[in-house]
Amino acid sequence: GNVIVPFSTNGSAIKSFMSTNGGTSWSSAVTVATVNSHAVAGGLRDGEVLPSAEIDGAGKVYVAWQDCRFRSGCPANDIVYSTSTNGTTWSAVTRVPIDATTSGVDHFIPGIGVDRATSGTTAKIGLYYYFYSNANCTASTCQMSVGFISSADGGSTWSAAQTVAGPMTMAQISNTSQGRMVGD
Repeated sequence: GNVIVPFSTNGSAIKSFMSTNGGTSWSSAVTVATVNSHAVAGGLRDGEVLPSAEIDGAGKVYVAWQDCRFRSGCPANDIVYSTSTNGTTWSAVTRVPIDATTSGVDHFIPGIGVDRATSGTTAKIGLYYYFYSNANCTASTCQMSVGFISSADGGSTWSAAQTVAGPMTMAQISNTSQGRMVGD
């Protein structure tokens, strides 16, 4: 079978490599997209832009990550994604319209899911993400929440974003030697 593996190159790009023989041999890495990311505030360990990937019923791969390319001056991140049907050619980066690019809200660490019983223009996508209402918060003022947004048409349109948990203070988030950490 085919295996497509997206990964982050220390936050500077999203790349992927693939196997067409179930992992016996692997291709060279190809670039999905370069990354332009706003540093997440509050001492949160955000993993140098962790991508999340899923596949639909027809084999189309969706890769999502945090990126500020659609915001003038990079003051906060959006959740963006790219797709591929073959693992070597990737679509242009598309912004998930959670809120306005002028909102000041910082979105990060996405988790994408696609209903594998769906595909193409009827692919059902669910996307969870963490966010701060104020991208310029500090460890003592950051209020982190969890959001959800979905699409029933392969990403052509999106539902209204929902807050499903939070806000939480940084003191409520597990502290590690690499900073505060959520389940990433």
